[in-house]
Amino acid sequence: MGDRKFNFSIGEFYHIYSRGTDRRSIFLESEDWERFRKLLFLCNSSKGIVFSRVPAGKAYIHNRGETLVDIGAFCFMANHFHLLLHEKIENGVSFFMLKLLTAYSGYFNKRHGRTGGLFEGKFKAVHADTDEYLKYLFSYIHLNPIKHIYPDWKKVGIENIEKAKEYLLGYSYSSYFEYIGLEREEAKILNKEAFPEYFLDFKEFDQFVNEWLAFKNVSGID
Repeated sequence: MGDRKFNFSIGEFYHIYSRGTDRRSIFLESEDWERFRKLLFLCNSSKGIVFSRVPAGKAYIHNRGETLVDIGAFCFMANHFHLLLHEKIENGVSFFMLKLLTAYSGYFNKRHGRTGGLFEGKFKAVHADTDEYLKYLFSYIHLNPIKHIYPDWKKVGIENIEKAKEYLLGYSYSSYFEYIGLEREEAKILNKEAFPEYFLDFKEFDQFVNEWLAFKNVSGID
């Protein structure tokens, strides 16, 4: 676990993230993004994976048996990713992350003709041990892509909130869609029922995002 000062505990929530070694891009082509998203579903299983037997397209979403963790949110960026996980069985987070990072690194190195570690050391984890922090993560993770159009938005605020939200609607590599009521197969990656019911409906989540963005817009506080 590196320098983590805690052990993962059943029933607890964790912000998991990792980035490419030397801050390198870990997604170079559309196939890379799709493979990681597919692995996010497939590796969350007590079963082994033979990827050559996995159907192409969205047909990979099938009965995978018992899951290792509950996934509440995800977002992939060019050189890093964020996950919100719930430990549902002993060592579930550790085993899931081992499967995910090993499978993706092997795929990436073979596809792009490289060797060596793809990620910067062991994955990082922060224990979401308060309601305040856990709820905050639903905004932090989903709003990460805004830095593509407003690189310093966390320091100086957002020029145009509607433009930022439109950008999020065009960014498919996060679970933002599942929280605003848009239907797609990727919803099966998540188990939102394992997380506190902070948002009673899609409108409440949208209001939460609006308020958070407006606060940033005014204060510029990170």
